[in-house]
Amino acid sequence: MFGKKAQKVTIYTSFVLFGLFLLVLCQTACLSSFGGNPSGPRLEKMKTSKMFHDGKFENDPFVPMMSSGDYIGVLKRQFFGSELRTPPSPIPVQKPDLKTFSDPVSPGLRAIWFGHSSVLVEIDGIRIFTDPVFSKKVSPFESIGPGRLFPLPLELSELPNIDAVVISHDHYDHLDMITAQFLAKKGTKYFVPLGIGAHLESWGIPENQIIELDWWQKGNIKNIEIICTPAVHYSGRGLFNGKSTLWSSWSLIGPKHKFFHSGDTGYSSHFTEIGKKLGPFDLTSIKVGAYDWTWEGIHMNPESAVQAHLDLKGKTMLPVHWATFNLAIHSWDEPILRTKQGADQNGVRLATPKPGEWLDLQKDLIPEPWWEKVK
Repeated sequence: MFGKKAQKVTIYTSFVLFGLFLLVLCQTACLSSFGGNPSGPRLEKMKTSKMFHDGKFENDPFVPMMSSGDYIGVLKRQFFGSELRTPPSPIPVQKPDLKTFSDPVSPGLRAIWFGHSSVLVEIDGIRIFTDPVFSKKVSPFESIGPGRLFPLPLELSELPNIDAVVISHDHYDHLDMITAQFLAKKGTKYFVPLGIGAHLESWGIPENQIIELDWWQKGNIKNIEIICTPAVHYSGRGLFNGKSTLWSSWSLIGPKHKFFHSGDTGYSSHFTEIGKKLGPFDLTSIKVGAYDWTWEGIHMNPESAVQAHLDLKGKTMLPVHWATFNLAIHSWDEPILRTKQGADQNGVRLATPKPGEWLDLQKDLIPEPWWEKVK
């Protein structure tokens, strides 16, 4: 009897090991989207960061990936929850008129939300894209993984000239290989946290188009300061490289306007610190979706997102990271409903443009609760 059980365990173990072997083989030999691993001078620079400890980056103070609790309950909710996690009807997408993109870029501050954390920002004559992702699925695989809940407002080939991209961290829903390769060929510069340059270089992006920064370090595009600012999150694109690159938020400081992009983050005192040092911000792009009470340390909820905007001394809040991919255990529209309620209670000026619709801060803001019509 014992021999049969041992034989079964051995067979199961062999299947698991073989599956892991195939994944590793695929990662190292087939899937370039996994990116590269930092080494040489890049790794030496990473070691100088106060966030780098024992071979990886870590939040300080330490934040667990998941709060202790009922993990079986999490799985049950994930697979058997009753939430409406995808829109019951099409989300309205507004395709921008290509004639509205001028060259040179118009002065002022305006933005287009492309979905998730992808925001095209025109600030004081410069065009910058935050976490641009144009792939249909956020995954190392082309046919597996969370897919888009609405079509892109524009295709890559339709985009105007992009001066710079800022990347908050290296997860697939924020750093997209296909998008990076396309924009780099157009001359776009990539501003990234420490270590992420290894991914970009492995995809053929020239070193002179990569600006790699630690927290509070600065770069610039013409007259715009691009500052790598703190966040509370984690990183990793493969099986064995968790926290091998840094994560961040980004602050864009122009001669007349200021813009903040949160990236993925838990709520912490870093918002107050950024607000004191660099605020007030004319526009904040803050994540409000993909949260759960078990991982709020690294993915804040909507009420905390509203508080983050207040900490930053923000004037107008653009909620992002919702309604684009099914990534969490909540209804697709819960993030915006809770954000709207929190904003109303705190007197926050909330911008809720449709995907693809211009948000122009030089014009009157007329919020439209378009999600209420998605039934």
